[in-house]
Amino acid sequence: MNVDHQKLEITTRKDGDIIVIEPRGRATLGENSELLDRELQRLAAEGWKKMLVDLSGLIQIDSSGISALVRQCTGLTRKGGSLRLVCPAGRVRDALSVTRLLEAIPTFNTLAAALGSFKTSAAQ
Repeated sequence: MNVDHQKLEITTRKDGDIIVIEPRGRATLGENSELLDRELQRLAAEGWKKMLVDLSGLIQIDSSGISALVRQCTGLTRKGGSLRLVCPAGRVRDALSVTRLLEAIPTFNTLAAALGSFKTSAAQ
């Protein structure tokens, strides 16, 4: 398998009223970022308003993958929902930092912190 074109795999699981999306591989131009975008759109269409995308399994993200996250964040916010990210230090976090996405979408180093942030915001 050519590592440069590694297929993106996405798993999802529920944690109460939060859907946790775990992409693994590369969220880059073409089929991979389209797959991420379609999966996020599908979950929103199912009615999920609290989405947590755990980017820990990504080895690379480019502008097309970032666009999918921004589109989903914007759509959820308009519907009264929210998107949170888990993104530890590394290449993916660097890409999000350069594009200033870390300032626009709540981003956490760990899954526990991100899940806890939903509970904190609900209590306010």
